[in-house]
Amino acid sequence: MKNYQNHLFSFDALVKALEKLPTIGKKSARKMAYTLAVENPPLGLQISQAIHDCITDIQKCNVCGALSNNEICHICLDSTRKNGTLCIVSHPKDVFLIEEIGEFNGLYCVIEDYQYCNFSQLIERIKEENIQEVIFAFIPSLESDVLVMFIQEKLGHLGLKFSKIAQGVPLNVSLDNIDNMSLARAFNARVNA
Repeated sequence: MKNYQNHLFSFDALVKALEKLPTIGKKSARKMAYTLAVENPPLGLQISQAIHDCITDIQKCNVCGALSNNEICHICLDSTRKNGTLCIVSHPKDVFLIEEIGEFNGLYCVIEDYQYCNFSQLIERIKEENIQEVIFAFIPSLESDVLVMFIQEKLGHLGLKFSKIAQGVPLNVSLDNIDNMSLARAFNARVNA
């Protein structure tokens, strides 16, 4: 009885593939597989085609490292975004999150691994784009703080203003569920009420 799904080779392979997605367990993977392969095969084919198209079409922007359909993303090509601010993030997916908020209207730089970052190219870009402020949007951690200091050291001679996104207490979370570092940052970055 337990081997039933194992004998449905392609169904079992789909379930195992879906299980590899973050936050998807075996039950959820089985439900999704059943929906896509049995209940709604057109949806399964549509999703399959969308995944294929995304894998073949999406690349990293040659300028900033964010995701793009072309060699240079639409953000880097948008002259209205050249306002003197550059937001440095550690993953291309972080650009999605910041863009979704709609509060930042400058340029981006994705530094996934500082060891492979071409700082001379970044310095040229900062000069060409007339960047005056660099905003660090990293996950708060000791490693991120060290990375910020390292980048500041590499760019320090350019006379830039450096800032970090504020960290602190999330909405609707009691103080006893906040770690000490976040609570300390919230006090240090406090604003007038």
